[in-house]
Amino acid sequence: MLKIEKLNAYYGEFHVLEDINMEVPRGQVVVLLGPNGHGKSTLLKSICGLVRSVKGNILYKGQNITGMSTSRLVSMGITYIAENRELFPFMTVQENLKLGAFSRAARPHLKENLDMVFTLFPRLAERKKQLASTMSGGEGRMLAIARGLMSNADLLAVDEPSLGLQPNLRLEVFRIIKEINKQGKTILVVEQNIPKIAEMADKIYVLEEGMITFEGDKEKVLSSEHMKEIFLGM
Repeated sequence: MLKIEKLNAYYGEFHVLEDINMEVPRGQVVVLLGPNGHGKSTLLKSICGLVRSVKGNILYKGQNITGMSTSRLVSMGITYIAENRELFPFMTVQENLKLGAFSRAARPHLKENLDMVFTLFPRLAERKKQLASTMSGGEGRMLAIARGLMSNADLLAVDEPSLGLQPNLRLEVFRIIKEINKQGKTILVVEQNIPKIAEMADKIYVLEEGMITFEGDKEKVLSSEHMKEIFLGM
């Protein structure tokens, strides 16, 4: 579904990503690991049109989407779910969700997608008239994921969904991601909770200092001495 060829990304003079090659097959969960500050979020943002200074090729369903605007990419079925959630705090849960369906492609599916996210997230259904600013961190993370689904996306780029959450809420977020994948969505996710995210990963890439240094399935990654040393402290 998604193929990246020799992608380079820059913030001004700073060369953040260097010759990135990776693939995200349709219907899979692909996980991107790596130390903080090494370019993982930049890679997701580059795919989703939020980093404008890029070189190389980003192919989605065979079409070159490099340099396309975020709004156009959303209408094509790609959505980015930021780690800081980026909710509208003084709007209700339901109003935030409806804003997720702003694209022309998503509008005809608003009701069915609203029903779908309320089934996936019963807690949001219970709080649909509640202001986003009054929600807990875990509920806010769920709302951000649900709003991404409202865009009718085929590919979700999810940035650190469990960051800062209590253990029980992390497990709930991971359960929801797994369920979303079962419904046919393709997911590219940045995550630090390696043991849990590895359980659902079809493929894992490691990004260090702006370069892909490792790729493989979960068995290969979890048996790697480098991975154990760098990420698990073993």
